Amino acid sequence: MEPGAYEVAPGVHRIPLPLPNDGLRAVNVYAVADGDELVLVDSGWALDEARDQLEQALGSIGHGFESISRFLVTHVHRDHYTLGITLRRMFGSRVSLGIGEQPSLEAILHGRVEGQLNDLVRWGAEDIAERMRQGMKKGGPRQDGYEQPDEWIRGATDIRLETRTLRALPTPGHTAGHLVFLDADSSLLFAGDHILPHITPSIGFELVRQELPLGDYLDSLRLVREHPEMRLLPAHGPVADSTHVRVDELLDHHRRRLDETEHALAQDEATAAEVAARMGWTRHNRKLSEMDIFNRMLAIGETSAHLDVLVRDGRLRSSTVDGVARYRA
Repeated sequence: MEPGAYEVAPGVHRIPLPLPNDGLRAVNVYAVADGDELVLVDSGWALDEARDQLEQALGSIGHGFESISRFLVTHVHRDHYTLGITLRRMFGSRVSLGIGEQPSLEAILHGRVEGQLNDLVRWGAEDIAERMRQGMKKGGPRQDGYEQPDEWIRGATDIRLETRTLRALPTPGHTAGHLVFLDADSSLLFAGDHILPHITPSIGFELVRQELPLGDYLDSLRLVREHPEMRLLPAHGPVADSTHVRVDELLDHHRRRLDETEHALAQDEATAAEVAARMGWTRHNRKLSEMDIFNRMLAIGETSAHLDVLVRDGRLRSSTVDGVARYRA
């Protein structure tokens, strides 16, 4: 990842900002010209290094933090939301977020993790839930960097800038309140984590999980596919010329993953955690036991999301005893 501001369309610059982990190395923030000001799609993680790189990148196109009138945030995850909150405190920029993120943001602000602990128990991952409980006793959940937005975006909404109109479109799945922003006149899609060029986004791993997050995600992919072809401006990875091609690839991936999940269950009765342990993960086909605890949680939650869609479609059955869901053919 090379720091800087890269023009991806007239009046639109991609600014990659660093992340503090070994998985995703950068998040793309997009600076959109709005007269003498800027509107930023996403903001980055509230890290000193990210703030410094954003300041330098804006300077290279003749702007400073004071030029940012507004942050349009695709979803509430820390790497998209929290630097915007930091800069709002100092420069007064407005922060906008999809209304579907409100339950999870409230849970973050009040340290309520019971829903996620219950999810882990439901998935058959009581051991991981217990580790989370012990971690909370030592330090509690991290709430730093989070505040309420200035504006909740409700439903599909046109956001009129000086030289363009961005349409906010709810695309639940990765999170309940995820938004993408469409610039139809310029054929640009600011996709957040909804559509990523080289990886598949995690589905429904949040403090307040929706009933059928994978079902929501697949519906959201189809919704975007109904729109005319656009250039893909993702939150992670390079810009791509075709949104439709990547949407079709993601739909195909999940079709195959549903088949693999059903096959992994076979004729047994098993929990999501047990099924996840039988499957390969990442492009390297790693075993669940080889992964760190955070990625194990993602994998088990992903498996649960696929199992629940298989139940909805009549391919599996499920029952819940003492808070633990078990699946069978």
